[in-house]
Amino acid sequence: MVVEGEEVQAAVHVERAEGGGQSTRVSASKADGTPVLSGTMSVGPDHGPTELDTRRAAQRGAGELFIIDRVTVGSRSDDTEPSVIDFESPNGNLYPFSLQRKLDTITENHPWYANGAETPWGRPVLPFEMLSVLTNMQGPRWPVRTPSLGLFLDLEVRMIAGPVFAERPYLVHGEVIGLSQSRRVESYWTRSTVVDPGTEAAVCEVVLHQGVFKDSYAAYPAAK
Repeated sequence: MVVEGEEVQAAVHVERAEGGGQSTRVSASKADGTPVLSGTMSVGPDHGPTELDTRRAAQRGAGELFIIDRVTVGSRSDDTEPSVIDFESPNGNLYPFSLQRKLDTITENHPWYANGAETPWGRPVLPFEMLSVLTNMQGPRWPVRTPSLGLFLDLEVRMIAGPVFAERPYLVHGEVIGLSQSRRVESYWTRSTVVDPGTEAAVCEVVLHQGVFKDSYAAYPAAK
């Protein structure tokens, strides 16, 4: 975990992927060397397995579940109303900040992100880190038992026909693609596909691994 005020250093290590594609290892650590994250970036389609491909393949069977027991692999949640991220509005209960506030604070800013930016597409581009915001603007999609405390464990963004633009409406189609658990956490994997409602083309996919702490759910069986 990283809290406000902690220093974090990111690193990128370029390497050649299987099949000749370009794959890049990424990592981040705190000032004392404590690892924060590890992952991959790649340009495809022949880039080999991503970090999340490897992690999903290593997941064991979920076994008996008590918090996400009503969540099933293959379940879908398809939006009928579009989501749009503008520059001044907050983005739901999970993200009560505006895009402009985010742009005022991120260190990896780019001129194409700015309101009124001149880009090759004629409109400003959403930063990669706002794509998980876009796919979660409609609030909780899955019947996780509450009250309980959850967190994001893994995240992957795959561009298909991007980029994704600010101030443009998109539909989000969600699907549960995996369930798992560890000693302290029950978790589920989802894939959210961002669709342009005008062309019905898939623009990008966001794979998210979410966990719920067993100790945070009062009804969790003590013997488990």
